[in-house]
Amino acid sequence: MEIKKVGVVGCGLMGSGIAQVCAQSGYQTVVSEINDDLLNKGLGMLKSNLARNVEKGKLAASEKDAILGRLKPTTKMADFAGCDLVIEVVVENMELKKKIFADLDKICPPHAILASNTSCLSVIEMAMATKKPDKVLGMHFFNPVPVMKLLELVRTIASSEETVNTVKAFGKSIDKTVIVAQDMPGFVVNRLLTPYLFDAMRMLEAGLATREDIDQGMMLGCNHPMGPLTLADFIGLDTLYFIANIMYEEFKEPRFAPPLLLKKMVAAGRLGRKSGRGFYEYK
Repeated sequence: MEIKKVGVVGCGLMGSGIAQVCAQSGYQTVVSEINDDLLNKGLGMLKSNLARNVEKGKLAASEKDAILGRLKPTTKMADFAGCDLVIEVVVENMELKKKIFADLDKICPPHAILASNTSCLSVIEMAMATKKPDKVLGMHFFNPVPVMKLLELVRTIASSEETVNTVKAFGKSIDKTVIVAQDMPGFVVNRLLTPYLFDAMRMLEAGLATREDIDQGMMLGCNHPMGPLTLADFIGLDTLYFIANIMYEEFKEPRFAPPLLLKKMVAAGRLGRKSGRGFYEYK
């Protein structure tokens, strides 16, 4: 199956980035939000990203206009009717995601592939809200989407080989390197990354080293672009706490249990960059 038109449900930080890379790669792209205010906010981020690329000489002004011309912003689910692939990018709430998948199943053509950008929730559970679970899988992008080269494709026990191969080809067409993971909490990246970040938090909590020394140790000793505590702030401490609880509930392994320090920081509203304060302070 050839994908010509893409839909993106959700125009927040991740959704606007996904919509941008799809339109930038030549696809007609429908992107939605629940109201005009949120839609305009997401489009504002997208347009700012494109404008910066023009200023840096990475993109011609005519290309920017062409990209925006391929975007159709909407607040109506009915506008996904002609899409060959729809990517859901809403908050990590299973009941909401299942409702969106059920709605898309009724609206989209029978051949359409439905995907979720979830970072840890069960994709098969979403798939079973539709009448075609063979055409459902996970497409986990990484933030910021226009910059990060990885696309984590999550196949369920029901995903067909044709669906997987079609989305693999699509991922390559939007200039992403595609890896395939089974439908288990954390997939590949978060299953490896989360215990590493939590070990750094436990070291800080135990007073074994300062936040700066922990981060500098991994940056200069292992050539990581940023330290674990800085990275945790970038991801969002509330996001990490949510992912941890999902994985710990599934595996019951201590390495996935969220550190007490993380729980306290989330309770205090110290969520990282998004709130202005996490392990570090941000202006």
